[in-house]
Amino acid sequence: MSFDHVRIFDTTLRDGEQAPGAAMTISEKLRIAHQLAKLNVDVIEAGFPISSPAQFEAVQRIAGEVKGPVICALARTIPADIRAAGEALVTGAASRIHTFIATSDIHLKAKFAADRYGRSLADKRKTILRMAQEAVTQACEVTSDVEFSAEDAGRTDPGYLVEVINAAIEAGATTINIPDTTGYCVPHEYAALFHTVGERCDLNGQVTLSTHCHDDLGLAVANSLAGVLAGARQVECTINGIGERAGNASLEEVVMALNVRRSNFGAQTAIETQLLTPTSRLVSIATGFAVPPNKAVVGGNAFSHEAGIHQHGVLKSRETYEIMRAEDVGQNAEAIRLGRHSGRHGLFSRLKSLGVHVDAERQEALYQQFVELADKKKEIFDEDLRELAQRAATGKSETSHYRLDYLRVSTSTGREPRAEVLVHHARSGTLRREIADGDGPVAAIYKAIDQASGSHHDLVSYAIRSVGEGADAMGEATVLIGGSGVFFRGVSRHTDVLRASADSYIKALNQLETFRTEEKNVEFVGDGIMQSFDSGAPQ
Repeated sequence: MSFDHVRIFDTTLRDGEQAPGAAMTISEKLRIAHQLAKLNVDVIEAGFPISSPAQFEAVQRIAGEVKGPVICALARTIPADIRAAGEALVTGAASRIHTFIATSDIHLKAKFAADRYGRSLADKRKTILRMAQEAVTQACEVTSDVEFSAEDAGRTDPGYLVEVINAAIEAGATTINIPDTTGYCVPHEYAALFHTVGERCDLNGQVTLSTHCHDDLGLAVANSLAGVLAGARQVECTINGIGERAGNASLEEVVMALNVRRSNFGAQTAIETQLLTPTSRLVSIATGFAVPPNKAVVGGNAFSHEAGIHQHGVLKSRETYEIMRAEDVGQNAEAIRLGRHSGRHGLFSRLKSLGVHVDAERQEALYQQFVELADKKKEIFDEDLRELAQRAATGKSETSHYRLDYLRVSTSTGREPRAEVLVHHARSGTLRREIADGDGPVAAIYKAIDQASGSHHDLVSYAIRSVGEGADAMGEATVLIGGSGVFFRGVSRHTDVLRASADSYIKALNQLETFRTEEKNVEFVGDGIMQSFDSGAPQ
């Protein structure tokens, strides 16, 4: 039986990065893009070039350096956006421009309220139609591979949606995306949209229909699969399902659903599924977003069995409770145990089995860090190794505006915890020592650091979790600071959870200071695509 090919359009580096606190450095984006190429995704949406110089550079470098997938850049239906996308993609061997505009009445009334778009809803619809057609025409002058998205298609009047899509196809669009931008649709409704478009639009057998689903109701994967059953042959998704609000459709879940139930869908992907878990871990480390243990396909418990009846069945035959093999998604069992007596061969053999590559010039430094950690822990677990490898890969290249040189915390019965810190200011080269009390030791630490940095920062969230196993496991602290819709995340691991908490806060402050140098860019991205369109007038 032959199966249709479903393209996997990965938008981890664009829509995924829009999740609050998920901003990545250019080097991290390049590393992930190369991994996505190994994973064999069909399209990598590398970013939104017009939104900032850093976004432009990331797209430009990915287009020039990553081979295999089509490299895509996002652009609003504004001439300057299309030009920026084309300029960023010029070095790529295979490139796509993805242009979008809102089509639902809700969006038209909110985002295109200005009279220049038309006084009545009918006039605004005519303006949107013209802008879509002109943008696709302009994009086709840059590349023959042009995708058009009708933003909030899930809540758009079907008749008007068909009209806009036909205009985009007539202008030269080769891929039509029908996004459920707000995660509002349920599967049968979403499938009906594809049936409507397939019946009423002139696809000519040359135009690919695409899904793009958000997870606000937990239906992103289900809706994406419903789209495939209704004729979509491209699925837009992200690693670990990261993205704005509740996130996007999870790439690994979509891929394995199509893989395991291939005959049901009559379709398949070209994804190298054994690389799903290593890719998931890479994105998790880069963004600081932990993968829940019960996450489908790539979670730590995805192939674990605790109930006695399950264990008995699995020992007899894994098929009793498992519908796919752990090794098929990169979750291979590993018998080697690492500790203070392990040598270089054991360490790098384990890293290789985890899909982690360490450059030769960084291997000795990583081994020494491994030895130091092994002196503190009875056993080194996979999560510990991934953290060490990440440090070695980055070479601690992040900008340090602040550095924590000293930390002392005291607690006793009957008085508030007290923290003393010594913070180095890179810009002035000065050291500042501060002491502060707090409701708890972490609150005291953060208050002292704020005093040492010279300003108060809003703590949006704080979380601490155990990484690895045993009483001597490393603690991972994650903090989110910010306000007005712009957030900065800091993640740090240490066997001392208070030190991890302090270091993660310092990392978040360093992110904040780095991004302040491009404050306008931060405001643009912080507004989000749904709110940002009105910064450009129709032309």
